Amino acid sequence: MSSSVIYSADLTAGSLKLRESRIIAGLLLVGADEKTFREAVVTANVLQTRTPATAVRLARLIRGRLSGMDAVLWRMVSEGDKTLATQALLAATLKHSRLLRDFMDLGLRDEYRLLHTELEMALWTRFLIGCESRDPSVARWSDSTRRRLRSTVFQILAQAEILADTASRKLKKFMVLPELRDYLAARGDLTVLNCLQMP
Repeated sequence: MSSSVIYSADLTAGSLKLRESRIIAGLLLVGADEKTFREAVVTANVLQTRTPATAVRLARLIRGRLSGMDAVLWRMVSEGDKTLATQALLAATLKHSRLLRDFMDLGLRDEYRLLHTELEMALWTRFLIGCESRDPSVARWSDSTRRRLRSTVFQILAQAEILADTASRKLKKFMVLPELRDYLAARGDLTVLNCLQMP
């Protein structure tokens, strides 16, 4: 892969997946080895998917996101209330996805600054045009990939209660919970924290 490639379209694999992420975070917290992980995901079907292949893909996605953090965040996801767990998952997903980080930092932030009340669909198109200037490989993404990415990103924003819902796309006031804010600051994850702090 070229070193100029900075964006991945892997967000299409799924939104925040709170229920499933709580389960994977629990496995990480007990230090499950590869054999135990596979038995839980494939044999016991703890994620309740229709096929083993889907279970493996979903577990890989969630584990990949959570692996960028540590046991403190895993515990927020596994044991926290819905708001804390969801915000912690959003932070982990931001850490994992440059595309989502840049959209929130370069696109969504301006919507708040300009006091817009809803997220325009056209913002995503303009954002991807900007991405192409930073990463020429984005120009090769198909229309269907672009639509799926937009759908997933908007779902993530709605699940995190930044958007009221994906239909109206109304912007809500969003505040990072102190527990998560302090955690990110202590770890030095200031890029992620900055993306979460809307004007």
